[in-house]
Amino acid sequence: MPGPPPLGLPWAQAEAQAFHLQGVSHFARAERSAAKSRAALEAPSFLSAEQARLHAAHASLCAEAEHWWQALAANNEETVCEAVNTAFSDNPAAGCAVGVDGSVLSVVMRQQDLDAMPTQTPGLTPSGRPTLKNLTKRDRTLWWLTSMGSNIIATLKEGFATAPGITAIDLAVLTRLPDTQLLGFVAYGRWTRRAVASTLWHEPEDALRFLDIGQDVACSVTTTASGTFSSTIKPLDISRTSGLQDLLDHAQEDPDTPEPSLADLDISLGVNSTPSGRTPTTGSDPYRIRTFAEWRSDTGTSPISPRPPNLAPQPHREPPTSLIPGQTLVLPEEAWQGMLVAFTFAGADADLTLFLTGTDGRVSDDQDFVFYNQPSAANGASRLLGKQAEGPHITEKAAVHLTALPEHVQRVVVSINMDVDTGLTCAALTHAALYMDCATGAAWTFQPPADPNIRAMVIAELYRHHANGQPIWKLRAIGQGWADGLDGLARAHGVDVV
Repeated sequence: MPGPPPLGLPWAQAEAQAFHLQGVSHFARAERSAAKSRAALEAPSFLSAEQARLHAAHASLCAEAEHWWQALAANNEETVCEAVNTAFSDNPAAGCAVGVDGSVLSVVMRQQDLDAMPTQTPGLTPSGRPTLKNLTKRDRTLWWLTSMGSNIIATLKEGFATAPGITAIDLAVLTRLPDTQLLGFVAYGRWTRRAVASTLWHEPEDALRFLDIGQDVACSVTTTASGTFSSTIKPLDISRTSGLQDLLDHAQEDPDTPEPSLADLDISLGVNSTPSGRTPTTGSDPYRIRTFAEWRSDTGTSPISPRPPNLAPQPHREPPTSLIPGQTLVLPEEAWQGMLVAFTFAGADADLTLFLTGTDGRVSDDQDFVFYNQPSAANGASRLLGKQAEGPHITEKAAVHLTALPEHVQRVVVSINMDVDTGLTCAALTHAALYMDCATGAAWTFQPPADPNIRAMVIAELYRHHANGQPIWKLRAIGQGWADGLDGLARAHGVDVV
């Protein structure tokens, strides 16, 4: 079970200062000094409380995970079916675990209909020119059978990989029969973990071995007297198999019915999946870090007297300043304590990533790369806050505490990347915009270009600078990217991509 993100005192002090400096004028030096003193005194308690709370959450998760693992290993039916169905949910031929008996798992699989298979195959003319050749009925059936065998083997292997206590799987295959357009079972049998694991699966024709390595295997496509496969697909007689007959009797044959339908099992199981396989965060993150204001509210009273209410008015929210590519500006001091970074988009999926780099634009090590598999860096000074739907758009947020960053971090590179496997580029994003604000109410926004040639882009960067001998932080809008996506983006910033 992954541990909670590490937090450091600089982060806690930045959070506390941002809270206590709200509404305090830059010219009120005495009040600002007092606010910083209050922050310095309260920050250690805030840090200690958050660390203890996160470690308690981790201990609870470990106990829950151990309980779940014991139930899975003991073949608890509800646990096994839920885990296996989660694993099956992105399969081309959807499988559904329907029960466990001892160490045997029962699975129903929905195979693609024969009518959905291509009727032609690429070929060459006698003169060597490419063409399309019509498939014979028998060749088309063999193609469908090979596809079914491949899906059966993949389903069996994934089921065994997910449920370690399962030693055998009873699997039955449903499809819509070409002659009647009604659902029917076209294959069933029992396959053991040992048989599947001991068989070599290298060539496409190996998929047909599912007929030989199972127990009591029945299949609609049979071998003729001449040794070739039959060209027709007929439903199996399952009248003496009560479980299968019951499933078929209760299957909905109309794909348009509002009720769950075995005919559309592949659709219903994948309806809740999201691009790239990652579910957007919806506020249930057990490691969500409380804000300083939440901590003070939860503690009820603080040993440090809060400043008078008249010194803490709500910041006036001005419309965000729109930036153009290449534009730079100096960030106000309040932005150093804490900035909210939000990337909003629609049309396709994208991920927000941060690089904490030196002046050379490269990270000192991979720990300074913040992305979905490593959402926090610099002891909490830079972290992702999650991705969630906001109306018709998706928004992914991050928090950056510039004053809490270690000295070797000279720049914070704010970037996005598309899922390369989808083949989509940044041009697929609609309503894409980067939004940043701080406690004073100052805000900035930038609309990155919809470039059809890139799959990853640096939208903006925050960087250290000096003016009149004083250190400052500046913001620059960029909007430039890489055609090869996250790999190219990461390598350009010194991340070791395996």
